[in-house]
Amino acid sequence: YCIYLFFHQINLRLILVSGKTKEFLFSPNDSAADIAKHVYDNWPMDWEEEQVSSPNILRLIYQGRFLHGNVTLGALKLPFGKTTVMHLVARETLPEPNSQGQRNREKTGESNCCVIL
Repeated sequence: YCIYLFFHQINLRLILVSGKTKEFLFSPNDSAADIAKHVYDNWPMDWEEEQVSSPNILRLIYQGRFLHGNVTLGALKLPFGKTTVMHLVARETLPEPNSQGQRNREKTGESNCCVIL
């Protein structure tokens, strides 16, 4: 039964901006908001310096994109029984998916790049 559960769960390795990582198991039905709440409620002891005031400001980044709260892991078609890496950041709001600035950059071929240290 435990093996069955493992193969029907998704292992997420979450990375903080500081570089600290921790792995968690989730169901494909769990949403980004569910994950943020679970991580907040089970905040790792060695992440104490990065503790946030609310689960509502925790955001997941997968393949360079912010995940909106209602997106489930199943919708992302993440593999069972393998480790998927996501970044976890504290941010009040998400960027608009189709903001005018993004469209303008795509038309002109400009890109903005930054390094978070």
